[in-house]
Amino acid sequence: MLKPAQEKPAKDLPQSGYAVVVDGQIKTEFKTKEGAQNGARDLKRRFPMLQIRVYDAETKQIQDIELARA
Repeated sequence: MLKPAQEKPAKDLPQSGYAVVVDGQIKTEFKTKEGAQNGARDLKRRFPMLQIRVYDAETKQIQDIELARA
């Protein structure tokens, strides 16, 4: 689900590309959406208790990363 990214001050968010946000803190920046989503899913699989999101600087939207339910 995409939501407007209003949780962090704009100066903290990247101006281009994508970022993985873990429990409200930017941890890693990526140039591609696929790279950010793959990294976020890997983190979510290893640490399912964390809130992990992907921020898109172009659209200024944030996407929650959830594990697929079996």
